[in-house]
Amino acid sequence: MNDRYDAGDASYGDGPYELVGYDEYGRPVYRQAQVQQTPQAAYDPYAQQQGGYGHDPYAGGHTGGQPPASSYGSAPQAPAYDPYGNQVPYDPYGTGAHGAASHDPYGQAASSGQQPLVAEQTAYIPQQTGPQQADPQQTGPQRTDPARDAHAPRTSGRLADQGAGEQDYGTEQFAFVEEPDGDSEDVIDWLKFTENRTERREEARRRARSRIVALLVVVALVVVGGVGYLWYAGKLPGLSSSGGKSGTTTPVAAQKRDVIVVHLHNTGKGGTSTALLVDNTTTRQGTTVLLPNVLALTGDDGSTTTLAKSVDGDGSSGTRDQIDTVLGTDIQGTWRLDTPYLQNLVDLVGGIEVDTDTDVPDPGTKKKGAAPLVHKGADQTLSGKMAIAYATYRATGESETPQLRRFGQVMQGVLRKMPSEASSATTTVQTLAQILDPSLTDKDLGAFLAKLAELAKSGDYKTALLPVGGDGTLSAKTGDSVVKDILGGTAKSPDAGSAVRVSVQNATGVKDDAAKARVALLNGGFTFLEGGTAAGTQATSKVVYSGASHRADASEVAKTLGLPAGSVTKGSVSSGADVSIVLGTDYRPAS
Repeated sequence: MNDRYDAGDASYGDGPYELVGYDEYGRPVYRQAQVQQTPQAAYDPYAQQQGGYGHDPYAGGHTGGQPPASSYGSAPQAPAYDPYGNQVPYDPYGTGAHGAASHDPYGQAASSGQQPLVAEQTAYIPQQTGPQQADPQQTGPQRTDPARDAHAPRTSGRLADQGAGEQDYGTEQFAFVEEPDGDSEDVIDWLKFTENRTERREEARRRARSRIVALLVVVALVVVGGVGYLWYAGKLPGLSSSGGKSGTTTPVAAQKRDVIVVHLHNTGKGGTSTALLVDNTTTRQGTTVLLPNVLALTGDDGSTTTLAKSVDGDGSSGTRDQIDTVLGTDIQGTWRLDTPYLQNLVDLVGGIEVDTDTDVPDPGTKKKGAAPLVHKGADQTLSGKMAIAYATYRATGESETPQLRRFGQVMQGVLRKMPSEASSATTTVQTLAQILDPSLTDKDLGAFLAKLAELAKSGDYKTALLPVGGDGTLSAKTGDSVVKDILGGTAKSPDAGSAVRVSVQNATGVKDDAAKARVALLNGGFTFLEGGTAAGTQATSKVVYSGASHRADASEVAKTLGLPAGSVTKGSVSSGADVSIVLGTDYRPAS
């Protein structure tokens, strides 16, 4: 190991010392300089011949003789004369402070004044920057110039040994190899961020595709379900059949229907109104079929009677069987609905909305000029009392048909407000506390009304009037639209020759005269047909027959009503009737 010497201790020991390099810690390394006794050139294998002068790369100075040669082989001819006559001391740092040769670490000659230049090679220190300007793009150790390395002087001591073999560098000299680049973590983080963002995008795309697929599946299911429902309900266009709801291919006769008959009894003024409630479960269509009271029925004894007379005399079961016979239907039950129960039912469902066609006076008020109980107009809200007044109202001289239509409006309004659940509808029926026909229990009636309520709320409900002729019979042409299409039956009116059909028009000015004439004719075995009320009064009564075959019948009718024989005449009679009567003020009904 070389001893350490101070920079100013150049003559310590036996003689002067010269700088030969630096160790790995940056400290200077010296050796004892060889003092030349004679200016004799020494052999240098690395030097080229320069005018016969030898080159000593380790000479720290000279005392005379020939000047030293340059490291690059171009030694200038400097005189050995010392103008100051002083021996220049050795400057280990090559500062040239005392006129000695300046130290050039790159081996190039440096002059100070007229002193001769001494070429010297500084040992390479890894910690120090090389003499050549470093390349800013170069990260490893800088390389020396090969031409310069060829003229580099040899070193001695430890540095020479290291130069001969593999140099023993410390790990701290290559710390940049072990220490990671400061940007490497940023690069890794950026790659992770980019990878995570890509994964998130792919995941978002997968979720979007999943949502789209799920949406398409739901839409497909809705479309299939909707088409299936329309097919089941018979609403698909192009699949209609006559006699059924549009869209069904089931024949009219094969369609399943649930039918009950409802009789509204007016407990205040008397009289009845009848309707059929029909639920076509095949086409899912509900209908209220209004039955005029003049509908001709066949009694148990085979005689001809009317619907009104059958309801009053034969009761529920007899009337139901007679309707089945005439219309070819299958009625499951009879619902007798007195006006007080209908009023309670309307109040239970919270009132109804009806498009009224006329003003209805309050039946409990006899004061003239009083405000009507029901006003004419659209979407009129009716309470129970108002609904009863509107359903049973029949103006003076008005036929039965308008009153039947009002009754049908009230029934449809009630169905729209009834619960669609069977249990709730049953509770509503039970709350009425009415006595039902044994063939129709409260549970059956509640379930039936709930089905009709669902159809009424969805708009699949209508009201139809059974077309009946003046004589109460049905023709094949007029009956097909209701009997065949709605009820799925066949009209079977009583034989026209079984009884004489008498049409009665009241022109006496007394409303009860028509009813009394009706009773007398029915008791005489005649079929009574409602002819309505004339616009004015007529003094004499007339009995008119259309053909000679009915002249005797007309005479018999006159005797039954107590009219004179001169009142019988031939002429035009009402449609469907055999004999027509116009009652005048000369009519005296039997008491």
